[in-house]
Amino acid sequence: MNKTILSFCILLTAFANVKNDLFISPPDWPKPAYEFSKNPMTIEKVFLGRVLFYDPILSRDHTISCASCHSQYTAFAHVDHALSHGIDNKIGMRNAPVLFNLAWQQNFMWDGAINHLDNQSLAPISNPLEMDETMQHLTSKLRQSSIYPSLFYHAFGDSSISKEQTLMAISQFMLSIVSSDARYDSMIRHQVSFTSQEENGYRLFKQHCSTCHTEPLFTNQQFENNGLIPDSILRDYGRMKVTMLPSDSLKFKVPTLRNIEFSYPYMHDGRFKRLSEVLTHYTTEIQHGKTLSKQLNTPILLSSNEKVDLTAFLLTLTDRHFLFNTDYSYPKEVLLPSPKESK
Repeated sequence: MNKTILSFCILLTAFANVKNDLFISPPDWPKPAYEFSKNPMTIEKVFLGRVLFYDPILSRDHTISCASCHSQYTAFAHVDHALSHGIDNKIGMRNAPVLFNLAWQQNFMWDGAINHLDNQSLAPISNPLEMDETMQHLTSKLRQSSIYPSLFYHAFGDSSISKEQTLMAISQFMLSIVSSDARYDSMIRHQVSFTSQEENGYRLFKQHCSTCHTEPLFTNQQFENNGLIPDSILRDYGRMKVTMLPSDSLKFKVPTLRNIEFSYPYMHDGRFKRLSEVLTHYTTEIQHGKTLSKQLNTPILLSSNEKVDLTAFLLTLTDRHFLFNTDYSYPKEVLLPSPKESK
């Protein structure tokens, strides 16, 4: 039997290994923004989305998968390069953002160009600097695959494999990726106590950072100009590219700080490799302009010891259970073709 063909029994076993609680919002978190009623979550769709996420068949030349730029062990970000890398060694325009807790987001990408998670994957798939593939050609490849007709049948009740089904399945897997079990969360649940250093860092965080990086998601989901000097080569003006409003110039989406220990490099263009560089920027390098976030008009003054304490708190946002959760890892239940086999 072809090694890429899954029998019906193996399929059922694979689905059974997916966590069966579907989506559970952590206590005291805001209501998710995603409308689950329009794309009901099922074990089969989550598993199909997970397989698609790790399969380079999504790219034109079968070399780039979603996981190529979004590795689980780095909080589904990309630490090897400041900017995303695509097929033919092409370099993108921005740093690959983290992919977790997406059920609470209403806008996606650094500039908010996508306003629904079910459409988000279309952007990297069709981007000529990333996957450079058309949905028409992709769905044709999936139909000819030895594994996907069965996976789609179990997920959607038929094996026709449409563009909408493909995007919805990837969306379902991304919805399942939730990070809510960091040391910070244990402290909030009164299961552990912060050290004096972490406690002081938390105080400093609430004083200087929490307006934009709002708990418990550690982002306010807004777009802000955080005072970076614009890159003279990229010439990226952020949100203004979408809205065409001068008032949105140099504004980018406020990223979550959860798992920030592992999601470097930082900023939309990945210019900073270390948290110390980020703190230096906010304390001494803010560039004032018409669209600068109002929260940054007041200087942030931190001593060297306070920076250490603030960093200690930021490290409590690391969720190691999330980083090594096998529900989010490469789907070993399915033997995906190598690039040569899939062409």
